[in-house]
Amino acid sequence: MSSGGAKGWRVPPPPPSDYIAWPASFGRRFMVFVDTEEEFDWSAPFRRDAIAVEAIAALPDMHRRLADHGVAPCYLCDYPVATSAAAIDTLGGLIADGRSTIGAQLHPWVNPPHDEAMSGWASFAGNLDPALVAAKVDQLTAAITAAFGAQPLAFRAGRYGLGPGMPALLAARGYRVETSMRALHDYSAAGGPDFSAIGSAAFRLAPEGLIEVPLTTRYIGALRRGGGALHRLAGRIPRGRGVMARTGLLSRVPLSPEGVSFGEAAAAVREAVAAGERLLTFSFHSPSLVPGNTPYVRDPTGLARFHGWWDDMLALLARMEVRPISLAELIAAADEAAPRGQHRRSGTECPSDRGGQDR
Repeated sequence: MSSGGAKGWRVPPPPPSDYIAWPASFGRRFMVFVDTEEEFDWSAPFRRDAIAVEAIAALPDMHRRLADHGVAPCYLCDYPVATSAAAIDTLGGLIADGRSTIGAQLHPWVNPPHDEAMSGWASFAGNLDPALVAAKVDQLTAAITAAFGAQPLAFRAGRYGLGPGMPALLAARGYRVETSMRALHDYSAAGGPDFSAIGSAAFRLAPEGLIEVPLTTRYIGALRRGGGALHRLAGRIPRGRGVMARTGLLSRVPLSPEGVSFGEAAAAVREAVAAGERLLTFSFHSPSLVPGNTPYVRDPTGLARFHGWWDDMLALLARMEVRPISLAELIAAADEAAPRGQHRRSGTECPSDRGGQDR
């Protein structure tokens, strides 16, 4: 990946040789990542003292729902979670299944050292001084390792705020999987990175060798072949993207129960499988498991809808023979596909959709 200024970093697409050619035995798989974090007011300015993690108590019920279908989530824990005795106890019980995993998620505003002024711009870790980012990652990694007895292998920057120097930093600290890139999304208007040139297929970040697992996003609708170009054009028209989505012409759909209907997500899954994608990634935020914490689940009806979304999605994935995979299994399959330091060309893994920006 090329380097550049962290603010407004437009992440370039990887060369074809860096896409991971999954082994034949891999089949079609899916992975669930959980942004395991504190509760805070999403509409308010960032605060260092908003560190309550009470919603973690709702994770065991959700974990059982997923585990009943063979799903082994990766819980991407941030600093408030990794330093809460109650949260550690709860999550320790979940990963006792031997397949579920603890990863790391960096929320700079609640992760020491606190040497930066708080702002929306500073909430994207890639915008901070590299030495400060390194210090925050070190404290987060040490807290997780002390809490759970193992080095975390997967990393996500909160708000998808990856910077160009961060892959090398993460690789040097033993991380194997990076999952901050939200395919086809652009956060540059708020000071964050632009992933509009990144598709959903996994690839190796060269020369660092990290396995980049973007969050799966697909275009659906009658004009989906127009992809990013049409989505960008619609964004220049007042309410243009909303009209396109409501009329079934074009929608950009990430695989998440948050803000995405089951019908949209099901269409995106079918589109991804038809396009030959071998790995699908799903995500949600742990505070959504308690009504009122996020914009996505405001009341008990919203929580019932959230759980229903997963019931329907897991049934669909089973019918389509898309099987769950754990983080350890994903890393092993990637290593089989292309040993560290080697890169193979992938014929069907290159994304067909290029371009796009945030709604």
